[in-house]
Amino acid sequence: MARKNDRSAHDEELGEVFVISVAAELAGMHAQTLRQYDRLGLVTPQRTSGGGRRYSLHDVELLRSVQRLSQEDGVNLAGIKAIIELKKENARLRKENEELKGENEQLLAHGNRPRGEIVHVPRSTAVVMWEPRRGRRR
Repeated sequence: MARKNDRSAHDEELGEVFVISVAAELAGMHAQTLRQYDRLGLVTPQRTSGGGRRYSLHDVELLRSVQRLSQEDGVNLAGIKAIIELKKENARLRKENEELKGENEQLLAHGNRPRGEIVHVPRSTAVVMWEPRRGRRR
């Protein structure tokens, strides 16, 4: 399975794309279904200057996922669109989280540790932050 994912990433780097008829055959669907999914915003292929659709291997895998969710799991198209958007958001947040972890590790490695301390403050106690004025007001 890892080999298949490595190949997909490699093929997309090379720009391998398929015309709608080939993508439909690879996904096991009719070309009209791909057009409908494009209109609904489920799978948005690249476009040529003339407006022709070009599907990447990632798009074909996404088409297969849409078909599986629809036929095997009984999810309607609106639900599928929400699932796709949530998966994209999840992937974006995971990437951002990893980047922030990396930044945090770099800061800690360079001695930039958080300053201050955590102090327990009982509920009945009021906390007031005070800073002296820098200049006199008149």
